[in-house]
Amino acid sequence: MSKKNTLVLGASLNSDRYSNMAILRLCENAIEVKAFGMKKGTVCGIEIATELQPYQNIHTVTLYLNPKRQEAYYDYILDLNPTRVIFNPGTENPEFYKLLNEASINYEVACTLVLLSTNQY
Repeated sequence: MSKKNTLVLGASLNSDRYSNMAILRLCENAIEVKAFGMKKGTVCGIEIATELQPYQNIHTVTLYLNPKRQEAYYDYILDLNPTRVIFNPGTENPEFYKLLNEASINYEVACTLVLLSTNQY
C-alpha cells in the first residue's frame, strides 16, 4: 500500500466514533495521519489538532463532518490541494463536489474503513 498521507477532519477521541476507528486503521496500515477535531487528545499516538494547520503533502482528506459543518472548511481543504477527498456515509455534499471539481480535486463517496479493509484505499 502506498503512503497516502491522510487528514481526518472531524476526528474524535470517542472510540465508538468512525473517525476514531479510521485513525486506528490508518495507523495499522502505516499511513501517515493528521487529525483535526473539536477536542485535543491523542488516538494511536496521533495528536488531534483543534486549530487548522497548514499541512503539506496531504494526499487524502477523509471527512467526518456533516455537510453544514463542512462549509467552514471548504477554503482550507481546497488550499491543502489534496489528491482526493473522501465523503464518508452521512457527509455527502453535492455543493462541495462542485467546488472540488472546479479545483480538479478528486473525491469519492465511500467509507474509509471499507476502503482500508478491502485494500482499495
